[in-house]
Amino acid sequence: MLYEDYLKKIEILKKWAYDYYVLDAPTASDEEYDKLYHEIMDFEKANPTLIDVDSPTLRVGGVVRDEFSKAKHIKRMWSMEDVFSNSELEEWVKRVEKNVGKVAFFCEPKFDGASLNLLYDKGRLIRAITRGDGVEGEDVTENVKTIRSVPLKINYDGLIEIRGEVLIKKDDFESINEERLMVGESLFANPRNAAAGSLRQLDSSITAKRKLVFYPWGLGENTLTQNSLFDKMSFVYSLGFLTPPYRQRCEDIDQIEEFYQKLISKRDEIEMIMDGMVVKVDDVNVAEELGYTVKYPRWMCAYKFPAVEKVTVINDITLQVGRTGVVTPVAEIEPVNIEGALISRATLHNFDEIERKDIRIGDSVIIIRSGDVIPKIIKVLEGRRDGYEKPVERPTICPTCGRELLDEGTLIKCQNLDCPDRVVNSIIHFARKGCMNIDGLGSKIVEQLVNEGKIRDILDLYSLKYEELEDMEGFKAKKINNLLEAIKSTKNATLSKVLNAIGIEHIGEVASRALAKRFGLGVVDATYDELISIDGFGIEMANSVLEFMRVNRDVVLKLFELIKPSVEIITEAKDNPFKGKTVVITGTMSQSRDEVKVYLESLGAKVSSSVSKKTDFVIYGEDAGSKLTKAEELGVLTISEDEMREMMIQ
Repeated sequence: MLYEDYLKKIEILKKWAYDYYVLDAPTASDEEYDKLYHEIMDFEKANPTLIDVDSPTLRVGGVVRDEFSKAKHIKRMWSMEDVFSNSELEEWVKRVEKNVGKVAFFCEPKFDGASLNLLYDKGRLIRAITRGDGVEGEDVTENVKTIRSVPLKINYDGLIEIRGEVLIKKDDFESINEERLMVGESLFANPRNAAAGSLRQLDSSITAKRKLVFYPWGLGENTLTQNSLFDKMSFVYSLGFLTPPYRQRCEDIDQIEEFYQKLISKRDEIEMIMDGMVVKVDDVNVAEELGYTVKYPRWMCAYKFPAVEKVTVINDITLQVGRTGVVTPVAEIEPVNIEGALISRATLHNFDEIERKDIRIGDSVIIIRSGDVIPKIIKVLEGRRDGYEKPVERPTICPTCGRELLDEGTLIKCQNLDCPDRVVNSIIHFARKGCMNIDGLGSKIVEQLVNEGKIRDILDLYSLKYEELEDMEGFKAKKINNLLEAIKSTKNATLSKVLNAIGIEHIGEVASRALAKRFGLGVVDATYDELISIDGFGIEMANSVLEFMRVNRDVVLKLFELIKPSVEIITEAKDNPFKGKTVVITGTMSQSRDEVKVYLESLGAKVSSSVSKKTDFVIYGEDAGSKLTKAEELGVLTISEDEMREMMIQ
């Protein structure tokens, strides 16, 4: 076969694949497709240096990696504000039109999957990145190349980020779980988890078998000239991407609601799980003018579908012990299928909730689940009781470690830091960003280390050795060295950081800093009167610290020995405009918000997260959001970052 013939056959095969996977309208039989596919593969085996980058044979995967590398998005991937009713939607539309006048909206289904960012340059797919934290995600390019509805090449020369959702169709989800059941593997909880798990397979050939699909819903970096988002996305679909089954430009809230009701009526017909509808300002220039809050774009929202209700029976009540020791009752229910997910458990929150609703074992109940919201019981069907139902008693002993539980009324807690159920979650919390920030020690790694007996508690992290890790699956030399170095780098961390990381109930970053400054390493022996005297400390916080230290004093002291935390030096701030004042920070600053916060606290200010009448200053940066608006409504003094710094110079 000549090279020119090879390229022609690739174009034919691509056309057949597009008709089948994207248009769902096959133009060739399976036999014809397989025959042509093998002719192309035979040529590539004989001429490996001539393989075209757009060849369909590259879709089968086969790249196996040790771990995923991190990659940054050119433009941030934002999350969306949720609205749950027509009245909430009306409020959102009013906010938009108050700022920019009357606008049209682009509406489309909100599919429940794994968000993905595709980067194309000079027409070729060069990178695919998971959403991650919106700024940085994981590079899953090789896996994404196996998704047939993702073009490897598009007819667009510029740099462009195409955002969308990776999904598994309902029927394919059922097939995957049936196959996993047959080979004894654990089942996926729902299609969204199956899609996310498939996208993050270290072996791309596994991803290739999962029948993933990709639906675009937006753009990041681009130089498209269309002023309408509807038109921009129409162009994207024309590049060879899947088009959503329904989409519409709406002129007002009535049209939005009408389209929303239409999507709800089509909910069961559509092959993918929908959990709502996305509403966006259609004019991209107006959207840019509206800008962003700290969390969300002001120009789009997710209009969520109503929660799905099902009737089931409570078979039992089991107890879960979380990271902070809080014991949560969980209802083990007769399994029910809700939107492709087989639900067999529902949270009961706490024992006060059980008593308030008079929930009993054996009760028939109504449960709801909306999107990825945890299923919960909303009503007991008392009329269906037959007298055999059993009341639920408040526990007094930890179901895992057998230690006595602390009953605070609403919360019942196990204070034993060595409680096996607390160990994994407490280590995950200890290592996470904002606490000790141990890079590479995510939840899966922690579970693996605990399950294989490498660590039993937080203290064991600091005695891990290279030779203990090298026999573990997925642990190569680089990964082991990086992890050990990340753990080592936490030595001499500030005491406030350590206190925040050990997970004392009701004690967060601000309270940890106050404890560190007030007591230093003597915090383990703090008395109730000393704790309650700290500004901002209440009875609940003081009792939580006392009980935690009573149960875990020896562990905390050993941790101090291992880490040797640095103790913040208390210095009295000189007189300045912010000393003793309550300050709220909002918007994007010239430095990170954390750095500005530390600066203000060094001036003697109390930095709060919410605005009230007691707030003295709201300091705002670019794209300031609702906090600035609330401050203006309450008559709180608002100043820009520049004005703040000028006040300190005067």
